[in-house]
Amino acid sequence: MSISKKYLKNKPVCKVTFHLPAKSAKSAKKVAIVGEFNNWDPKETQMRKLKDGTFTRTIDLEVGREYQFRYLINEAVWQNDAEADRFAPTGVSLEENSVVIV
Repeated sequence: MSISKKYLKNKPVCKVTFHLPAKSAKSAKKVAIVGEFNNWDPKETQMRKLKDGTFTRTIDLEVGREYQFRYLINEAVWQNDAEADRFAPTGVSLEENSVVIV
């Protein structure tokens, strides 16, 4: 898993690219990135599957904020990003959400 950030010079926006490698996706048919930036809607931000089985998606995020998120694999399995900037309690269970800081 990896997260790359590209800050725009002329706007307070950061292009954040999320990658879920094939070995982490475990032969997934589809993966969504779900978080505060899309109101936790699993249909809003589907990731694109590459030929090698990696899933990727770039999202424009407002600079100066933190966003909690998780990956939803095959509409059933939640997974965090091991390379997130930090982790935060979900407030619902003992699990945590990944956090990206831009």
